[in-house]
Amino acid sequence: MEDYSKQNKLAWEYSAYDFWVRDSGTPAERAEAILHDPAASLKRFAKYFDRYDGIRIANICGSCGKKAVPLALLGAQVTVFDISRENQRYALELAEAAGTKITYTVCDIYEIDLAQYGGTFDIVFMEGGILHYFHDLPRFMQIMGDLLKPCGRMICSDFHPFTKIADTLSLEQQPRGYFSDDVFEGEMAHARFYPAEIRSVMPKCSYRKYTISQIINTVLDTGFILRRFDEHPAWTDPTVPGEFTLIAIKEAIP
Repeated sequence: MEDYSKQNKLAWEYSAYDFWVRDSGTPAERAEAILHDPAASLKRFAKYFDRYDGIRIANICGSCGKKAVPLALLGAQVTVFDISRENQRYALELAEAAGTKITYTVCDIYEIDLAQYGGTFDIVFMEGGILHYFHDLPRFMQIMGDLLKPCGRMICSDFHPFTKIADTLSLEQQPRGYFSDDVFEGEMAHARFYPAEIRSVMPKCSYRKYTISQIINTVLDTGFILRRFDEHPAWTDPTVPGEFTLIAIKEAIP
């Protein structure tokens, strides 16, 4: 495991289960809300799935299962890959409370067992801002391609690169130069919700942020066919970009 991956794992295993309970309720409480309308729990991502029943989905950095569980309820076979056992605990309890099943593998994404999982998924799906945790974007995208069956689809939603130069999502991260390739330390995503005395001792994450062209060109260089690139407004200000969603297809084997 890379040193910075160990650092990120330490951060994401610091009280994460307790945070999800505070943020979203107990697994049973959150399950009740999801069961009311699983498709609605996918929010805007529902439109990127043409079907659910029987498809195999790799949910990359699937965190607390907030998208994996509704996908499973809709009929998909979902495997979450995530670095945090705290996240795993919440997600598996959430799935059980919702009366469904997901597979949850705790690992560094760079170390996914491709002998077991390579070429087995119809979709790889990620959302919520994860690319900045991976300092080698070509390597990351190659693994996404390796996980997919021929003609499989990648749904990659992430923070818009505009957030490099302006804190449009109120993540309380210092703006940087748009073209900067610097690796830097910063607080984990939910540190800002803790009191100052706890926040000051929470482990930091190691980040690297990318430009739009770096993301798109890496996807193309990996052999994907780009199908769609949507930009979404920031939740704090609808006049500026906050997130994006990229849809790409793995080329079929000749």
